[in-house]
Amino acid sequence: MSEAVESLNFIEHIVEEDLKNGYSKQDLRFRFPPEPNGYLHIGHASSICLNFGLGLRYNAPVNLRFDDTNPAKEEQEYVDAIKRDVEWLGFKWDTERYASDYFQQLYDWAIELIKKGKAYVDEQSSEEMAAQKGTPTQAGTESPYRNRSVEENLELFERMKAGEFAEGTHVLRAKIDMASSNMLMRDPIMYRVLHKAHHRTNTDWCIYPMYDWTHGESDYIEQVSHSFCTLEFAMHRELYDWFLDQVVDSKKLRPKQREFARRNLSHTVVSKRKLLQLVEQKVVKGWDDPRMSTISGLRRRGYTPESIRNFVDTIGIAKRDNLIDVSLLEFHVREHLNKIAPRVMGVLNPLKVVITNYPEGEVEWLDTENNPEDASAGTRQIPFSRELYIEQEDFREEANRKFFRLKLGGEVRLKSGYIIKAESCTKDTDGNIIEVQCTYDPKSKSGSGTEESLRKVKGTLHWVSVAHALKAEVRLYDRLFTDESPDTHKDKDFMEFVNPDSLKVITGYLEPSLSEAKAGDRYQFQRLGYFCVDPDSSDEKLVFNRTVGLRDTWAKIQSK
Repeated sequence: MSEAVESLNFIEHIVEEDLKNGYSKQDLRFRFPPEPNGYLHIGHASSICLNFGLGLRYNAPVNLRFDDTNPAKEEQEYVDAIKRDVEWLGFKWDTERYASDYFQQLYDWAIELIKKGKAYVDEQSSEEMAAQKGTPTQAGTESPYRNRSVEENLELFERMKAGEFAEGTHVLRAKIDMASSNMLMRDPIMYRVLHKAHHRTNTDWCIYPMYDWTHGESDYIEQVSHSFCTLEFAMHRELYDWFLDQVVDSKKLRPKQREFARRNLSHTVVSKRKLLQLVEQKVVKGWDDPRMSTISGLRRRGYTPESIRNFVDTIGIAKRDNLIDVSLLEFHVREHLNKIAPRVMGVLNPLKVVITNYPEGEVEWLDTENNPEDASAGTRQIPFSRELYIEQEDFREEANRKFFRLKLGGEVRLKSGYIIKAESCTKDTDGNIIEVQCTYDPKSKSGSGTEESLRKVKGTLHWVSVAHALKAEVRLYDRLFTDESPDTHKDKDFMEFVNPDSLKVITGYLEPSLSEAKAGDRYQFQRLGYFCVDPDSSDEKLVFNRTVGLRDTWAKIQSK
């Protein structure tokens, strides 16, 4: 029993402690509260897995609540994308909620605060208010409007709601403490005027509540027991509790906010503002570009929900922000795809091989396994003929003994096929090798059981039959930034570190079994890496994205 308790993360310890101190499991309710102002990224995956994971652990409901209080930046497209991503990760929410569901209740509570002398309308400029805030060691200065009468505040707030004032001219502020050591407690803004149509309420409202006023009260309305957020909100907890103090009923459950560390991923950015910048400046082709750290981008690239959940489970929940190497995420997708991805053959940098002693016009269909990791995956047939493609880098005219691929006078086995020997090669006028002439041993066919088929050769190559090869567009994706932490340089813009080689588009030649491949299908191209069919693919043109190579090549580059 003690071992099980020790294995809990500190968030789970908080829940367990509350259960010991009077909470019942029926009291537990969690929520994931994204703002629909962009697509979810890998950093959000930790929060999603934490909250929905707690729901599964304690058999407790989890709400999906959209913090939609800023119509200037929020869109229905983002709502739809967030729902799609959460479902794809494998989670189901109990109820779908919106902060906008509570606009009337929040407004009514704001009226009560005004009546109690705890909120007032301020009509100073944002610059004037900022100047009055003071510093962490120096008290702020009270607004000249701080002690308006209740009647005047009620009238002005109603006029704000009616749309009589321009944006930026009037705000509603909580009257707390301009000398507080917590700068957030120095009369924070509760409402601002925005003449923008909301994606759900249209133009019903001209005032919109601020995050701090909305968040805790929404938790309370929904009777969320635990409100988990990232460390940058730690200083907001005092304000969260002050706002709750103004409205809570002692007979109802009071939510509690607790914080955990944000997880940043190397060689990318996980700020929605910066991700939007990449989209708007066309550095990438959209929020779901496979180079993006968005969940939609990872899905399009070929990542599996299991690999992302395993990654999140490995990095855990911590109390201190840190940078996670993207190679750990890549490790998890390799590990999962190795188990589930069918093996196929494709050649991305073709060199023609002619087997001179193989009959012209003859085609032979060879059996090959679909996945050596999964015996139940069965076999398929691939065509073998006189003319084949192999990779350019798999042949050298001359090579030392450590080169175990094809060289003049040397032998290799063709995967699931025959042993071939390179006899000669042809070059173009620039000296580039354009064709290799080989002979094959007719008795060396893989799996035939002959003495020749059991003969050991050190190299095995993948290949495709020229006559049967499918042409496909292959998008070779690499890391979007050359620097591991591109947005932490004080003297440089993160855009300076964009990797100019993050995408290379080539033509690949694939075995014909892939003619039926559909968008989202994942494969291992043998000896090359893991690839996924892109949604751009059609019956007329196959398009594949490289998810990840078979090995971490960046580790070698960085070690040098």
